Amino acid sequence: MNLKQKTEFVADTLEEALGAYEGQAEDNVLDCLMRTVLSQNTNDVNRDKGYAALRNKFPTWEDVCRADVQSIGETIKIAGLHTQKSRTIKDFLTWLKRERGELDLEFVCEMETEAARQYLCQHKGIGIKTASVTLAFVCGHDVFPVDTHVLRISKRLGFIPPTCTADKAHELMGEIVPKGRSFPFHMNLIQFGRQICNARKPKCDVCALTEHCLYFKGKL
Repeated sequence: MNLKQKTEFVADTLEEALGAYEGQAEDNVLDCLMRTVLSQNTNDVNRDKGYAALRNKFPTWEDVCRADVQSIGETIKIAGLHTQKSRTIKDFLTWLKRERGELDLEFVCEMETEAARQYLCQHKGIGIKTASVTLAFVCGHDVFPVDTHVLRISKRLGFIPPTCTADKAHELMGEIVPKGRSFPFHMNLIQFGRQICNARKPKCDVCALTEHCLYFKGKL
């Protein structure tokens, strides 16, 4: 079984156990991008609290764009790395307003995937994961985001080398994930990582993938 076949087998197994995700999770590109910036190096709960606080204090992105970076930072403090994230948010919105004349990112959905990803990643603080999540979750692009859960599981299952970085993993996983299934496979891997293949105490006794797992075989 080569890597592509193995990846398809895992995708099929998880889909059978967890179901198939349909559609996308978000409906606004800029909303998703900003929420994903806040998600960096924190958990979903604190990300959502930070995002809610930001939108409560500044109801529109125009309001955020006009605010000073310190005020933005204090508002999103619960999301962590608030100094860095507030600068990313402020700089990106300022640039978008200057370049496009409005704070609207819907046009990236019409771009070719790699061009759209490069367009977003040209900005400091917006990496390949943030861009990939946005394009997959909103635009429906067949792009595979690699977050912490996905990176861990991909190494354990031997999809990527043990020392592979998250950025490199986006390239390698993009070559072997079944075409047209990036979004549901990504979502199922996250659920699998939370429920079964967690970081500290994976529940190998109830895992259906141990036959293909380097971690279970003691090789990782």
